[in-house]
Amino acid sequence: MKPLLEFFPIVLFFVAYKLYDIYVATGVVIAATVVQVCLYWLLYRKVETMQWITLGLILVMGGATLYLQDEQFIKWKLTIIEWLFGGAFLASQFVGNKTFIERMMGANLELPVRIWKRLNLSWALFFIGVGFLNLYVMHHYSTDDWVSFKTFGVPGLMVLFIGVQMAFLYKHVPTPEAKE
Repeated sequence: MKPLLEFFPIVLFFVAYKLYDIYVATGVVIAATVVQVCLYWLLYRKVETMQWITLGLILVMGGATLYLQDEQFIKWKLTIIEWLFGGAFLASQFVGNKTFIERMMGANLELPVRIWKRLNLSWALFFIGVGFLNLYVMHHYSTDDWVSFKTFGVPGLMVLFIGVQMAFLYKHVPTPEAKE
């Protein structure tokens, strides 16, 4: 259910853009994100910090897009979110006992500290890189291309990156024989 809720606003944004324009799509993604956060609350009785931040950014950047009739604001939202994720992962390299990635996966996976740090740093660089890539696409390509990049390119890059991470982790996961 969670993955469906995650992609719900993105899919609606894409459909509204294809049927209407960037401004209708922006209004739709604002409404869909509000509904998404409400559904999370109703289903799980909690909303994650990054969901609140995403909602705040979509309200501010989407609102600015609609109020000023300038699509650059909604395009910048992706970069800001990616940089926030990247910055948070990067900060966790130096602050606290565990990196973000270890906090998320540590209960299911036992790795040496240096591997956790390397894995965490790669996630930080991935998010920061996607933020820069978004800037490139938004300034060098059409809005049609940017919407396709946001809807399909970014999730595709994420799937590819996760695949690379899984291959990296596979080398470091102890086999059942090694545990005995």
